[in-house]
Amino acid sequence: MRSFLARLATVLAALAALVAAPGVATAAPSRAADDWNPPANLVQPLGEVWNHVESTYPDLYGFRNYGWDQVMANRGSVNYCVRWESDAPVSAALRDQVHAALKKQFAKWMAAMVENGKGHNAWPYTNVPVNIVGWAVKNRSTLQWTDNSVDVYAGNLDSGGAPQCSPDCGRFFHQDGNYSRCPGGAARHYDQSLWLTKGFQGGAGGDWGQRVGQEYFTGALNQENIHIYLHEVGHTFGLDDFYDWTPTGQCCFLMKAGSATQITDFDKWMLRDFWRHLKSRYGL
Repeated sequence: MRSFLARLATVLAALAALVAAPGVATAAPSRAADDWNPPANLVQPLGEVWNHVESTYPDLYGFRNYGWDQVMANRGSVNYCVRWESDAPVSAALRDQVHAALKKQFAKWMAAMVENGKGHNAWPYTNVPVNIVGWAVKNRSTLQWTDNSVDVYAGNLDSGGAPQCSPDCGRFFHQDGNYSRCPGGAARHYDQSLWLTKGFQGGAGGDWGQRVGQEYFTGALNQENIHIYLHEVGHTFGLDDFYDWTPTGQCCFLMKAGSATQITDFDKWMLRDFWRHLKSRYGL
Protein backbone atom coordinates (compact mmCIF):
# COMPACT_ATOMS: atom_id res chain seq x y z
CA MET A 1 0.00 0.00 0.00
CA ARG A 2 2.59 2.45 -1.02
CA SER A 3 2.52 5.01 -3.74
CA PHE A 4 4.19 4.49 -7.08
CA LEU A 5 6.52 7.37 -6.25
CA ALA A 6 7.58 5.67 -3.03
CA ARG A 7 8.39 2.49 -4.94
CA LEU A 8 10.27 4.48 -7.55
CA ALA A 9 12.27 6.27 -4.87
CA THR A 10 13.23 2.99 -3.25
CA VAL A 11 14.34 1.52 -6.55
CA LEU A 12 16.43 4.56 -7.47
CA ALA A 13 18.05 4.67 -4.04
CA ALA A 14 19.19 1.08 -4.35
CA LEU A 15 20.41 1.67 -7.90
CA ALA A 16 22.77 4.39 -6.70
CA ALA A 17 24.99 1.68 -5.25
CA LEU A 18 25.05 -0.16 -8.55
CA VAL A 19 25.68 2.40 -11.26
CA ALA A 20 29.43 1.91 -11.12
CA ALA A 21 29.28 -1.87 -11.17
CA PRO A 22 30.78 -3.34 -14.36
CA GLY A 23 28.89 -5.75 -16.51
CA VAL A 24 25.39 -4.85 -15.32
CA ALA A 25 22.84 -5.61 -18.01
CA THR A 26 20.39 -2.84 -18.76
CA ALA A 27 18.48 -4.46 -21.60
CA ALA A 28 16.01 -7.31 -21.47
CA PRO A 29 18.02 -10.55 -21.36
CA SER A 30 17.43 -13.35 -23.82
CA ARG A 31 15.54 -16.30 -22.40
CA ALA A 32 15.37 -20.00 -22.96
CA ALA A 33 12.06 -21.73 -23.61
CA ASP A 34 9.60 -21.22 -20.76
CA ASP A 35 7.39 -23.62 -18.91
CA TRP A 36 4.59 -21.08 -19.04
CA ASN A 37 1.03 -22.31 -18.76
CA PRO A 38 -1.26 -19.81 -17.00
CA PRO A 39 -5.02 -20.37 -17.12
CA ALA A 40 -6.45 -19.14 -20.40
CA ASN A 41 -8.50 -16.41 -18.73
CA LEU A 42 -5.34 -14.89 -17.22
CA VAL A 43 -3.22 -14.73 -20.37
CA GLN A 44 -4.47 -11.32 -21.51
CA PRO A 45 -4.39 -9.54 -18.12
CA LEU A 46 -0.95 -10.97 -17.34
CA GLY A 47 0.30 -9.64 -20.66
CA GLU A 48 -1.17 -6.23 -19.84
CA VAL A 49 0.55 -6.22 -16.47
CA TRP A 50 3.95 -7.08 -17.92
CA ASN A 51 3.63 -4.48 -20.65
CA HIS A 52 2.83 -1.92 -17.96
CA VAL A 53 5.84 -3.02 -15.88
CA GLU A 54 8.19 -2.79 -18.85
CA SER A 55 6.96 0.69 -19.71
CA THR A 56 7.00 2.17 -16.19
CA TYR A 57 9.89 0.62 -14.21
CA PRO A 58 13.00 2.78 -14.63
CA ASP A 59 15.54 -0.06 -14.67
CA LEU A 60 13.52 -3.26 -14.75
CA TYR A 61 16.26 -5.59 -15.99
CA GLY A 62 19.28 -3.78 -14.57
CA PHE A 63 18.06 -3.69 -10.98
CA ARG A 64 19.75 -6.43 -8.94
CA ASN A 65 18.16 -6.46 -5.51
CA TYR A 66 14.71 -7.93 -5.99
CA GLY A 67 13.64 -10.58 -3.50
CA TRP A 68 14.59 -13.06 -6.24
CA ASP A 69 18.19 -11.86 -6.16
CA GLN A 70 18.31 -12.17 -2.39
CA VAL A 71 17.00 -15.74 -2.30
CA MET A 72 19.34 -16.82 -5.09
CA ALA A 73 22.37 -15.17 -3.46
CA ASN A 74 21.63 -17.08 -0.25
CA ARG A 75 21.04 -20.32 -2.16
CA GLY A 76 17.48 -20.66 -1.04
CA SER A 77 16.90 -18.68 2.15
CA VAL A 78 16.25 -15.15 3.42
CA ASN A 79 17.58 -13.38 6.52
CA TYR A 80 15.49 -10.78 8.35
CA CYS A 81 16.07 -8.02 10.87
CA VAL A 82 13.14 -6.82 13.00
CA ARG A 83 13.09 -3.06 13.51
CA TRP A 84 10.94 -2.44 16.59
CA GLU A 85 10.06 1.25 16.42
CA SER A 86 7.94 1.25 19.54
CA ASP A 87 8.26 1.55 23.29
CA ALA A 88 5.96 -1.44 23.87
CA PRO A 89 7.87 -4.20 25.71
CA VAL A 90 8.72 -7.41 23.88
CA SER A 91 8.77 -10.64 25.86
CA ALA A 92 10.57 -13.73 24.61
CA ALA A 93 7.15 -15.24 23.92
CA LEU A 94 6.07 -12.26 21.78
CA ARG A 95 9.39 -12.32 19.96
CA ASP A 96 8.87 -15.96 19.07
CA GLN A 97 5.30 -15.27 17.93
CA VAL A 98 6.52 -12.49 15.64
CA HIS A 99 9.14 -14.85 14.21
CA ALA A 100 6.59 -17.60 13.62
CA ALA A 101 4.12 -15.26 11.93
CA LEU A 102 6.81 -13.74 9.73
CA LYS A 103 7.95 -17.17 8.57
CA LYS A 104 4.41 -18.37 7.91
CA GLN A 105 3.39 -15.30 5.93
CA PHE A 106 6.56 -15.11 3.81
CA ALA A 107 6.16 -18.80 3.01
CA LYS A 108 2.81 -18.09 1.37
CA TRP A 109 4.49 -16.23 -1.48
CA MET A 110 7.17 -18.89 -1.84
CA ALA A 111 4.50 -21.58 -1.96
CA ALA A 112 3.06 -19.80 -4.99
CA MET A 113 6.26 -20.77 -6.84
CA VAL A 114 5.74 -24.50 -6.24
CA GLU A 115 3.62 -26.74 -8.44
CA ASN A 116 3.15 -30.48 -7.89
CA GLY A 117 6.01 -30.64 -5.44
CA LYS A 118 8.60 -28.84 -7.59
CA GLY A 119 9.56 -25.29 -8.41
CA HIS A 120 7.56 -23.71 -11.21
CA ASN A 121 9.41 -22.86 -14.43
CA ALA A 122 12.92 -23.76 -13.18
CA TRP A 123 12.47 -22.06 -9.79
CA PRO A 124 15.06 -24.08 -7.87
CA TYR A 125 13.50 -24.19 -4.39
CA THR A 126 10.45 -25.89 -2.94
CA ASN A 127 11.03 -24.27 0.45
CA VAL A 128 12.68 -20.95 1.34
CA PRO A 129 13.55 -20.80 5.06
CA VAL A 130 13.36 -17.43 6.81
CA ASN A 131 16.02 -16.71 9.42
CA ILE A 132 15.50 -13.82 11.85
CA VAL A 133 19.02 -12.78 12.78
CA GLY A 134 18.54 -9.49 14.64
CA TRP A 135 16.25 -7.09 16.49
CA ALA A 136 16.78 -3.33 16.56
CA VAL A 137 15.39 -1.10 19.32
CA LYS A 138 16.04 2.35 20.70
CA ASN A 139 16.48 1.03 24.24
CA ARG A 140 17.71 -2.44 25.18
CA SER A 141 15.29 -2.57 28.12
CA THR A 142 12.39 -2.81 25.64
CA LEU A 143 13.44 -6.41 24.90
CA GLN A 144 12.68 -8.60 27.87
CA TRP A 145 14.97 -11.51 27.15
CA THR A 146 18.60 -12.28 27.83
CA ASP A 147 19.32 -15.19 25.50
CA ASN A 148 21.48 -14.71 22.41
CA SER A 149 19.20 -16.34 19.83
CA VAL A 150 19.28 -13.14 17.78
CA ASP A 151 21.67 -10.22 17.62
CA VAL A 152 20.37 -7.13 19.42
CA TYR A 153 21.09 -3.63 18.13
CA ALA A 154 20.19 -0.95 20.67
CA GLY A 155 20.49 2.75 19.95
CA ASN A 156 21.63 2.27 16.35
CA LEU A 157 19.35 4.82 14.65
CA ASP A 158 18.88 5.80 11.03
CA SER A 159 18.80 9.40 9.82
CA GLY A 160 15.14 9.64 10.80
CA GLY A 161 15.76 8.42 14.33
CA ALA A 162 14.33 4.93 13.83
CA PRO A 163 16.19 1.89 15.20
CA GLN A 164 17.96 -0.29 12.65
CA CYS A 165 20.20 -3.32 12.61
CA SER A 166 23.77 -2.49 11.70
CA PRO A 167 24.11 -1.21 8.12
CA ASP A 168 27.37 -3.19 7.99
CA CYS A 169 25.20 -6.32 8.03
CA GLY A 170 22.52 -5.17 5.57
CA ARG A 171 22.27 -6.35 1.99
CA PHE A 172 20.62 -3.07 0.97
CA PHE A 173 23.91 -1.37 1.86
CA HIS A 174 26.20 -4.18 0.64
CA GLN A 175 24.73 -5.64 -2.51
CA ASP A 176 28.19 -6.91 -3.45
CA GLY A 177 27.83 -9.47 -0.65
CA ASN A 178 30.77 -8.07 1.33
CA TYR A 179 29.83 -8.37 5.00
CA SER A 180 33.39 -8.28 6.32
CA ARG A 181 32.48 -5.47 8.75
CA CYS A 182 29.36 -7.22 10.06
CA PRO A 183 30.10 -8.39 13.63
CA GLY A 184 28.58 -11.80 12.94
CA GLY A 185 29.90 -12.10 9.41
CA ALA A 186 27.92 -13.14 6.37
CA ALA A 187 25.89 -15.70 8.33
CA ARG A 188 24.36 -12.89 10.42
CA HIS A 189 23.67 -10.49 7.58
CA TYR A 190 20.08 -9.48 6.86
CA ASP A 191 18.48 -9.19 3.45
CA GLN A 192 15.26 -7.53 4.55
CA SER A 193 13.82 -5.72 7.54
CA LEU A 194 10.41 -6.20 9.10
CA TRP A 195 9.91 -2.64 10.27
CA LEU A 196 7.20 -2.40 12.92
CA THR A 197 6.36 1.21 13.73
CA LYS A 198 3.99 2.32 16.46
CA GLY A 199 1.03 4.20 15.00
CA PHE A 200 2.01 3.57 11.38
CA GLN A 201 -0.94 3.35 9.02
CA GLY A 202 -0.98 1.20 5.89
CA GLY A 203 2.31 -0.21 4.72
CA ALA A 204 5.41 0.23 2.60
CA GLY A 205 7.61 -2.29 0.87
CA GLY A 206 10.59 -2.68 -1.39
CA ASP A 207 13.91 -4.45 -1.76
CA TRP A 208 14.82 -3.31 1.77
CA GLY A 209 11.87 -5.13 3.36
CA GLN A 210 8.42 -4.19 4.63
CA ARG A 211 7.05 -1.61 7.05
CA VAL A 212 3.68 -1.91 8.80
CA GLY A 213 2.16 -0.74 12.05
CA GLN A 214 3.47 -2.40 15.19
CA GLU A 215 -0.03 -2.63 16.64
CA TYR A 216 -1.38 -4.02 13.37
CA PHE A 217 1.18 -6.78 13.02
CA THR A 218 1.13 -7.92 16.65
CA GLY A 219 -2.67 -7.79 16.63
CA ALA A 220 -2.75 -10.05 13.58
CA LEU A 221 -0.28 -12.71 14.74
CA ASN A 222 -2.93 -15.41 14.81
CA GLN A 223 -4.63 -14.45 11.56
CA GLU A 224 -4.28 -16.75 8.58
CA ASN A 225 -3.31 -13.84 6.32
CA ILE A 226 -1.57 -10.67 7.51
CA HIS A 227 -2.63 -9.05 4.28
CA ILE A 228 -0.88 -5.67 4.47
CA TYR A 229 2.44 -7.40 5.12
CA LEU A 230 1.74 -9.87 2.30
CA HIS A 231 1.00 -7.01 -0.10
CA GLU A 232 4.32 -5.37 0.77
CA VAL A 233 6.27 -8.61 0.23
CA GLY A 234 4.80 -8.62 -3.26
CA HIS A 235 6.62 -5.34 -3.85
CA THR A 236 9.86 -6.86 -2.56
CA PHE A 237 9.62 -9.38 -5.39
CA GLY A 238 8.92 -6.63 -7.90
CA LEU A 239 5.12 -6.66 -8.16
CA ASP A 240 3.45 -3.33 -8.82
CA ASP A 241 0.54 -1.40 -7.32
CA PHE A 242 -2.73 -0.95 -9.19
CA TYR A 243 -4.00 2.42 -8.04
CA ASP A 244 -5.08 3.82 -11.38
CA TRP A 245 -5.89 0.84 -13.60
CA THR A 246 -7.14 -2.75 -13.45
CA PRO A 247 -6.12 -5.58 -15.80
CA THR A 248 -8.87 -6.95 -18.02
CA GLY A 249 -11.30 -9.22 -16.20
CA GLN A 250 -9.67 -8.81 -12.76
CA CYS A 251 -11.46 -7.07 -9.95
CA CYS A 252 -10.01 -8.34 -6.71
CA PHE A 253 -6.46 -9.42 -5.96
CA LEU A 254 -3.91 -8.75 -3.20
CA MET A 255 -1.70 -6.33 -5.13
CA LYS A 256 -4.75 -4.14 -5.85
CA ALA A 257 -4.82 -2.70 -2.35
CA GLY A 258 -8.08 -3.08 -0.49
CA SER A 259 -9.65 -5.56 -2.90
CA ALA A 260 -8.41 -8.86 -1.39
CA THR A 261 -6.94 -10.10 1.87
CA GLN A 262 -4.97 -13.08 0.60
CA ILE A 263 -2.80 -14.12 -2.33
CA THR A 264 -5.12 -14.91 -5.23
CA ASP A 265 -4.56 -16.95 -8.36
CA PHE A 266 -3.88 -13.76 -10.30
CA ASP A 267 -1.28 -12.63 -7.73
CA LYS A 268 0.37 -16.05 -7.98
CA TRP A 269 0.64 -15.88 -11.75
CA MET A 270 1.94 -12.30 -11.67
CA LEU A 271 4.69 -13.51 -9.33
CA ARG A 272 5.49 -16.40 -11.63
CA ASP A 273 5.56 -14.06 -14.62
CA PHE A 274 8.09 -11.80 -12.92
CA TRP A 275 10.30 -14.82 -12.29
CA ARG A 276 9.85 -15.94 -15.90
CA HIS A 277 11.30 -12.67 -17.12
CA LEU A 278 14.25 -12.65 -14.72
CA LYS A 279 15.33 -16.29 -14.46
CA SER A 280 17.86 -16.06 -17.30
CA ARG A 281 20.06 -13.80 -15.17
CA TYR A 282 20.72 -16.86 -13.03
CA GLY A 283 21.45 -19.10 -16.00
CA LEU A 284 18.04 -20.78 -15.78
